Amino acid sequence: MTPLGLALAAPHLSLFGHRSPAAPRPRWGVARAPPQSHRCRRKPQLSVQPRARRTGSHAAGVLERGNKQEDRAAAIRERLLSGEAPTPSAYDTAWVAMVPAAAGSPPSPRYPGCVDWILQSQRRDDGSWGAGDPSLRKDALSSTLACVLALTTWGVGGDAVAKGLRFIGRNWSCVTDDSCAAPAGFDVIFPGMVARAIGMGLEIPLVRQADVDAVLRLRDSELRGINNLVLDRQLNSMAASGGSQAFMAYVAEGLGDSLDWDEAAAAYQRKNGSFFDSPATTAAAAIHSHNDRALDYLDSVVAKFGSAVPTVYPRSAYSRLRMVDTLENMGISRSFLSEINSTLDMIYRSWLANDEEIMLDMATCAMAFRLLRLHGYDVSSDGLSQFSSESSFHGSIQGHLNDTEALLELLKASHVQITDDELILESIGSWSSELLKEQLRSGKISRTVDPVEVEHVLKFPFHSNVDRLEHRWHIEHFKEQGFQMLKSAYRWAKEMRLDELDYARVMPLTCLFPSAATMFPAEMSEARIAAAKTNILATIVDDLFDVRESREEMENLVALIEMHVLQIATPHPSLADASWDAYEQVGFCSERVEIVFRAVYDTSNDLAARAAAVQNRSVIHHIAERWVEMARVMMVEAGWRMSGRAAPSMEEYMAAAEPSFGLGTTVLTFLLFVGPELPEDVVRGAEYAELFRHMNICGRLLNDIQSCERETRQGKINSVLLLARQHGGSVEAAKAEARSVIAASRWELLRMLVREGGEVPWQCRREFWNISKVVHLFYMEVDGYASPKEMMRAANEVVFEPLRIAGKQYFK
Repeated sequence: MTPLGLALAAPHLSLFGHRSPAAPRPRWGVARAPPQSHRCRRKPQLSVQPRARRTGSHAAGVLERGNKQEDRAAAIRERLLSGEAPTPSAYDTAWVAMVPAAAGSPPSPRYPGCVDWILQSQRRDDGSWGAGDPSLRKDALSSTLACVLALTTWGVGGDAVAKGLRFIGRNWSCVTDDSCAAPAGFDVIFPGMVARAIGMGLEIPLVRQADVDAVLRLRDSELRGINNLVLDRQLNSMAASGGSQAFMAYVAEGLGDSLDWDEAAAAYQRKNGSFFDSPATTAAAAIHSHNDRALDYLDSVVAKFGSAVPTVYPRSAYSRLRMVDTLENMGISRSFLSEINSTLDMIYRSWLANDEEIMLDMATCAMAFRLLRLHGYDVSSDGLSQFSSESSFHGSIQGHLNDTEALLELLKASHVQITDDELILESIGSWSSELLKEQLRSGKISRTVDPVEVEHVLKFPFHSNVDRLEHRWHIEHFKEQGFQMLKSAYRWAKEMRLDELDYARVMPLTCLFPSAATMFPAEMSEARIAAAKTNILATIVDDLFDVRESREEMENLVALIEMHVLQIATPHPSLADASWDAYEQVGFCSERVEIVFRAVYDTSNDLAARAAAVQNRSVIHHIAERWVEMARVMMVEAGWRMSGRAAPSMEEYMAAAEPSFGLGTTVLTFLLFVGPELPEDVVRGAEYAELFRHMNICGRLLNDIQSCERETRQGKINSVLLLARQHGGSVEAAKAEARSVIAASRWELLRMLVREGGEVPWQCRREFWNISKVVHLFYMEVDGYASPKEMMRAANEVVFEPLRIAGKQYFK
């Protein structure tokens, strides 16, 4: 066995069907025009044409070249056939948690799992629940207050309640700040919850009674405005007053017993038992009126989603239609024809059955009509008759909310008129375009819709679109997501004071590249964020050990990070938390160390709290252990460099060099957000460790091959230099041996990916392979971190740059 083979074999610290045929589709017998609708508000990150998977002896080579495209295609197909998995809503889960058990039972929650989820999902850094984006502070306030009410209702989580109230108190000024984006009905629902909290005897710290009174007046003012609007429209013989009445039922959580719940149920309760397909509103109905049909709906939602419910259910039709629309807008739908046909067959059956999920939602109904018609299904415009007049919009919740997306979908549906007697479509096109133009003039476009999109749809109706130009417009429009991701990364780095570290490489774009290149679907957004943040932090910690040359700072950071965590033989969430919080006993020897540690500490706690909601258990001990491991081995490497002692053996070097590469902290953290639950025994299992080991071997040795000349000049230890001693000083022979070991680990990773079974879920094994591909790209010709020019180019192409085909930049 070679020296490197012996080193890798030595014991050391390891790191980590069948579908039924679709129903036949009635056609109108005309040629089917290729759909060319416009970009919509949800923008899944999609790939270009995927390559077909091949089998046999060439499988490894084909997957090496095309696995990323194939993975993207597989993810898209899964979402088309299964629908987009909804994101858990802390706000709705809190209202469901407040529903009491059946009458005659001791006072207890009907859904205790929801209460447990709330206790596990609070953010450790600020005590909030809900959206963490600072621009969505009102959403976080609503979610946090709802969770506080749920815990108080059942007399649990005293510390969590106190932390939640402190968060609300610190951010109270946002409640009345009109510049803060607000969820629908905030001025009614939030004051209503405040009144409920007061009735429970809760007090909000740092808030004066006068400020509380001002918020309570918000609801009174909003309700007076609604009542005046109803009266005004009735005097003007407009049927639109129904929109205001519907809105009152839509925000019923904030009205409590002042709403006539029986009257609201008669008017707005759907066949599935819900109020507007909203778990929160339906839960409020169950609480205040003991509505059996509402309870049946909530039972079904909890049975489907477990302890954390979404904002809207059902929503499958909307998400599938949006996916089909996006694929066609991007010009890549022909790669998914079978899945699209299956999806539209399902939508068509629902259309014929007058399914409420489609027919009662304005945007979903309009989008379903447009896509079904453009794909040759026999659908009549009579299905949109309920939206034929402007008063139908004003008489709806969408009208009360001035919903731009609903108007935009209705306008696009009107563009597919095929006969001159489709007066319904003519009418819809006329009034929806005028209302959209008025929204543009007044600056009242919904915050979820880009005004540029509205202008585009008004300027270029369906009949004037040219396929390639339309694809170009949509592809270029996707670039804005990259800018927003990068701006968020820079904002976070500034909040963490990382820009004050003059020694460190703070490279948000380069660190964002791996996650943006491999975890593109919308549902992977939290995994992308986790990967980018931990990647940046791992780079900064590495620079402290590599560049600063201050033993005191290094030892201080190691002591802070490792404080007792590795003494826990059998991790328990409460013990891990206590150990991780013990940093105050150590103190900080410099401001630099404090900035670095607090960035690692705060970010890890925030990510762990979010990941706990996905994993349904505490995971902070896993994240803390990986940081401890990385810091300790970096200290070992720094000691070799600074002590001047003899070079270590290959076994000693690889034991430290694999985990010091930094993938352990990044990959373990973002895997917690990928989707499947990773139980304790899986994370600590042999398969998981082998996946980490082979990924780390690829990364470490690829790095060493490209950096050996530079590190020789800097007096650093490097595997290539150690191996060269076994080859008579030949660096090229040492590199050849290292490449052979890299190939072996790469093949093993691929074998573990494609095999059936295994305790690590396939989605997670795929990410090990994806990261292996990224590090191969990073170190293909140079050290992508030390000489980031090439990586900046690749990152720009992934995040910003338009498509280039055959050497030409077509979309500029």
